[in-house]
Amino acid sequence: MKLNVNLPEHPYDVIIENGALANIGTWVSSLWKKQKIVLISDNHVNGLYGQKVVDQLEKVGFEVATFEFPEGEASKNLLTAENAWNFCAEFGLTRSDGIIALGGGVTGDLAGFVASTYMRGIHFLQIPTSLTAQVDSSIGGKTGINSKMAKNMIGTFTQPDGVLIDPEVLQTLGQREFREGLGEVIKCALIADKDLWNLLTDLSADDLVKKLDKIEEIIYRSCEVKRKVVVDDELDNGVRLYLNFGHTIGHAVENTAGYGKVMHGEAVAIGMVQISKIAELKGLMPKGITDQIRKMVKKFGLPDEYQPWDEELLFKTLTHDKKARGRIIKTVIVPEIGTAKINEVTFEEMKDYLKK
Repeated sequence: MKLNVNLPEHPYDVIIENGALANIGTWVSSLWKKQKIVLISDNHVNGLYGQKVVDQLEKVGFEVATFEFPEGEASKNLLTAENAWNFCAEFGLTRSDGIIALGGGVTGDLAGFVASTYMRGIHFLQIPTSLTAQVDSSIGGKTGINSKMAKNMIGTFTQPDGVLIDPEVLQTLGQREFREGLGEVIKCALIADKDLWNLLTDLSADDLVKKLDKIEEIIYRSCEVKRKVVVDDELDNGVRLYLNFGHTIGHAVENTAGYGKVMHGEAVAIGMVQISKIAELKGLMPKGITDQIRKMVKKFGLPDEYQPWDEELLFKTLTHDKKARGRIIKTVIVPEIGTAKINEVTFEEMKDYLKK
């Protein structure tokens, strides 16, 4: 399966293929001339797939060095980025060389940020190995690192030269890690793909989580949702905001809990349920839709709430959200399953959306 992210300035393909990791050398050679490459990966994923990727790249003539960092959201910070910049410089990376991200969303965000800022920007590729990264974060060119004030506060818009998705690598993903990726899949279904919602409704949790039934179709449909909105709104000023359904509150949960305590997809699930509950009470979303969303996230083992719920601390974090414009936050609601709408909320009204 192949999707073309047909941006006018920087088009690229997303390849979805079982066993694709075995052909990394051929794929990279089709995109880049022979050069130096820094492979960026966390210690867990690098231990599973790093050497395999390096061997294949070296076999076709690339010179490769691996920058490894401790896995987890807590590593997505300026210190890790600085260590990566220094590593690239010591390896002799120039503006005609490249970076490859091998890992989940943390790795992709970090590696993309490093690539987009090192020497004012060098090219990079994404090889996502988590479901969250495969269906969401590896596509669209958002890069970033966390600050103590907010998640992904520091970042750039920089598109990769390509994305290679091998669903087979999900077999080495832990169950919690796999389930958290379904938070982003459920979001895609809710905002833009009712058929995907129906597919998830018909699938049992065991068939999907343990047997990976229909996983290629689920990845493809989710990527197509992301592709469409990225092409329509590359810089996140209009319809691309739809992808943030559940994220405004979800990011605040991640931050206040301490990065890594609540996984991203888990926080998105919590955020989708919370914002839907209040939007439904305000008459902005149809009656009963919150129960449908809650039932779906719980079916796949995702949380629908978080404790301790500190409204004041969450609100303080929300004021630093990237979607804030002045004293307005652009939130996303779902008028019906398969559609999305931007709902502008003042800071004061946002307090309503945090009430339990």
